[in-house]
Amino acid sequence: MRIRSLFSSLLLVSLLVAASSSIAQTPATGQPVATSEPLRLSLPQAVDYALTHKSTLQAQRLNEEIAKARVGEIRSIGLPQITAGTGTTDNIKLQKSLVDFSAFGGPPLTGTQLTPDQLAAAQAGQTVTLKPAYGEVVRSGPQPIAFGLQWQGNAAIQGSQLLFDGSYLIGLKAAKVYEQLSVKQTQQSEIDVVENVTKAYYGVLVNRERFDLLARNVARLDTIYRQTAAIYKEGFVEKLDVDRLQVQLTNLKVEQQKTERLVDLTVALLKFQMGLDQRQPVELTDRLEEAVQSAQLTAPDAAANGFNYGDRVEYSVLETQRDLAALDVRNKRAGYLPRLLATGGYGFVGSDPTAKGLLQFRGPDSRNAETGFANQNWFGFANVGLQLHVPIFDGFQKRYALQQAKLTARTVNYGFTTLQQAIDLQQAQGRIGLLNAVDVLKNQQANMTLATDVARVAKIKFQEGVGSNLEVITAETDLRAAQTNYYSSVYDALVAKVEFEKAQGTLKK
Repeated sequence: MRIRSLFSSLLLVSLLVAASSSIAQTPATGQPVATSEPLRLSLPQAVDYALTHKSTLQAQRLNEEIAKARVGEIRSIGLPQITAGTGTTDNIKLQKSLVDFSAFGGPPLTGTQLTPDQLAAAQAGQTVTLKPAYGEVVRSGPQPIAFGLQWQGNAAIQGSQLLFDGSYLIGLKAAKVYEQLSVKQTQQSEIDVVENVTKAYYGVLVNRERFDLLARNVARLDTIYRQTAAIYKEGFVEKLDVDRLQVQLTNLKVEQQKTERLVDLTVALLKFQMGLDQRQPVELTDRLEEAVQSAQLTAPDAAANGFNYGDRVEYSVLETQRDLAALDVRNKRAGYLPRLLATGGYGFVGSDPTAKGLLQFRGPDSRNAETGFANQNWFGFANVGLQLHVPIFDGFQKRYALQQAKLTARTVNYGFTTLQQAIDLQQAQGRIGLLNAVDVLKNQQANMTLATDVARVAKIKFQEGVGSNLEVITAETDLRAAQTNYYSSVYDALVAKVEFEKAQGTLKK
């Protein structure tokens, strides 16, 4: 029953040596201590850091160690089981039993019988054998008697060895499969961490690039505002033109401040996804242009639409769960097989009227000093044997357990259909999402380039006196909207690339 219970726990658990770190770690959390020196990180370095220090992964890797320990636990059932124990009992009031002593003897002896022939023979000098004479049997009835002494003790060592158990053999196989399952679940968690870190890293790149662009826009619009204010003092433009530019400049500065805070927020999110102390400054070394080019180069792969279900770790996890379910069916069937054990024991039992006498441990050579009689109070014993347990009838318990195991295995098989359909949907979403995102990115990039040219021409016309102030403001507003749309499309394309790679099963650490 113990083996079957352990086996069932393997199926129910859906569940790691934590990776070592070369930098100092705090005793409380095991995470690196924050320093004032910025931590330079490329995307691969950020991912590697997260795979090493993310607490959820460290916990998942501990599950791998738990699985290994479970394998050892099941294996140990097949090794010799040895126990030792000792104890003492004070029989304050000895238990008594009724004994009919008359059943152990005959009637009382009353004398001898001498027949006339025997008397004549005796007188003739011959030897005569007399026979005893008995009276009537006296029935005294059962008498109470106590067996044993007040103090009793024992010390023994017992051992057993499993010789055959079908559930044990299958349990060993299931434990190894469960260990494989925990490793695959760790891989699944690692892929999730890679996805989250990559998206957060791209978010920081996009927002920082957008912040830098807003800073340049503020500087450019501030120049136009100062020039217009100077022209107003000379009386060539109206105050309304200056006020319009000031409103535009103020709005742009507010947006710049919001973007700066958004950068801080995305950096904090990146640190969280990495498992990095929020107090640790970071410096990202990757360039946004390279990431955008990578997304654009991935788009043709989405159009090709080549895929294998086995590339998805979720599919591999389900295959392992199917193997466990099949082994569970075999385990339930093995419950009908007999179980054979070898047993043995060796020890001593003792008794004495007093506790002090019990602790004297008198052996077979011990003699009473006064009478010279043997007074041994501890006696050894030893035994070996075989135990065969043959299941005969358990009220159909194993039958229904086997039925449940078979239904569970069928449920897992249906899971393949559900998973394949879900993967197909994710494939379609990832492929179409990436293609659309790259197309939108190209259009928004062209739109931003056009808006930049329009703003440049409007500024030149205004400076030359052939354009209006309103035309400059309109062009700047359109440019800012085009830039916002462009960077939104950049982030969407990068996220679509990550989701497509995850759907393909190619998002690796």
